[in-house]
Amino acid sequence: MRIDMVSEHASPLAGPGGPDSGGQNVHVAELSRALGALGHEITVWTRRDDPALPPEVPYAPGVTVRHLDAGPPTPLPKDRLVPHVPQMAAELERAWAAQRPDLVHGHFWMSGLAAVTAAGRVDVPVVQTFHALGAVKRRHQRGEDTSPAGRVAAEQAVGRRADRVIATCSDEAFELARLGVRRSRVSVVPCGVDTDTFRTSGPTLRRRDGVRRIVSVGRLVRRKGVDETVSALARVPGTELLIAGGPAGGAAMDDDPDIARLRAVAAAAGVADRVRFLGAVPRSRVAPLLRSADAVVCVPWYEPFGMVPLEAMACARPVVASAVGGLTDTVVDDVTGLLVPPRHPERLAGALRHLLGSPVLMQAFGVAGRDRAESCYRWSRIAESTVGVYERALADRRPAAASDVVSAVAR
Repeated sequence: MRIDMVSEHASPLAGPGGPDSGGQNVHVAELSRALGALGHEITVWTRRDDPALPPEVPYAPGVTVRHLDAGPPTPLPKDRLVPHVPQMAAELERAWAAQRPDLVHGHFWMSGLAAVTAAGRVDVPVVQTFHALGAVKRRHQRGEDTSPAGRVAAEQAVGRRADRVIATCSDEAFELARLGVRRSRVSVVPCGVDTDTFRTSGPTLRRRDGVRRIVSVGRLVRRKGVDETVSALARVPGTELLIAGGPAGGAAMDDDPDIARLRAVAAAAGVADRVRFLGAVPRSRVAPLLRSADAVVCVPWYEPFGMVPLEAMACARPVVASAVGGLTDTVVDDVTGLLVPPRHPERLAGALRHLLGSPVLMQAFGVAGRDRAESCYRWSRIAESTVGVYERALADRRPAAASDVVSAVAR
C-alpha cells in the first residue's frame, strides 16, 4: 500500500522533549518505520518550521518525510497552527491529485482536519489517530487549557468524517463514543515499543553507591505530574530523583519556567539536594537512563497512552503510574507495577516506599513488564494491527461484488 501520514506539528525527524514534542513524534516515527519494514510505501507530511529544511528527507527504508508549507517557516506553538490548516489542506490536495495514495492516516486533530478536507476532494479513505482529545484536556486542565475554542467541535467533525478512527487505549474509545463517533468504526491499537533498543541488558547510567534511584522522563508541563513526584520524594528517604525533560541544558535550563517551578517545589519540600535535572536526554540515552532506575515514575493527571512506562517495562524496570487513560491498559497493577491516583503525592510516596522496600517485588515486576512489552507491544505487532485497520477502511470503500448484492437483496 501507498500510505500518506499527516503529522502537522510532530515530525519524526524531531526528538521528543520540547514543549510540543513528545510521544506523537515517537509514535509516527516508529509506526512509519515498522510499516516500511512490512513493504509499504510511507510518506509522512509535516509542517516546515525552518526555511533550510529540504522538500523531502529519506527517513527509513520505504519511508520519506515531506515538508509542507503552512504558515511561516519558523517554530510555532501547536495551538497557533489552526489558521494555517487551510493552506495545509490545499498543499495536500495538490500533492494527492498529482499522486494519489491508497490511504491517508491523520495524526492529531489539526492534521485530521487537513487530511479529511484534502482527501475528501480526491476520494481517498482516511484513518485518524487523535493522540489526545480536547474534551479530556479541558476536563482536567479547565482554565489552563490553551487549546483553540473550536477544538472539540473539530474533533467531532473529523471523527465522524474519517473512515476509521484508531484509539490508543480503551478509555479513548469510550471518549470517542461520547463525541458521537460510531463504535463500529473505532479500533483500539496501542502505541508500541522498540524492544531491541529498550532491553534488559546494555549500557546503564552510573549510580551512586547506597542511594536508590527513581527516574521521571518526559515533558515538564504541570499536567505531567512531575511536581507530585518531587513532592513525594520528601517521604521516600535515601532516594534520588532524576528528571529528564525540558531544554537541552546549559543556560537554557536556568531560564526554563518549568524547571524553575520544579526547583521551587523541591526547595519547599526540602529535597533540592536529591533532585537532579538532566534536561532533554537524546533518544539514544533514554534506555541507559531507565535501566539505571530502581523504579520509573509516570503520574500525569491524564494520559491518552504514555510511552515511558512501556519503555521502562521493556527495560525490566518496575513502574509506578497514575491510574488514568492508557496507563491502566499498559501497566497491570501489582503485576508490572503499581497504579496510584493522580495528584496524590502521599499515595505516590507510599507506593514507592512499598516497592523500593522489596527487591523481590521490584524484580518480579520487572520480569513481568518485559514479558508484557515483548508479547503485546512490539512495533512490528502494532504495525500489523494498524494495517488491519487500513484494510477495513479500504474494504468499506470498495463496491460490493454482484454476488454480495444479490445475497443482500435475497436476505
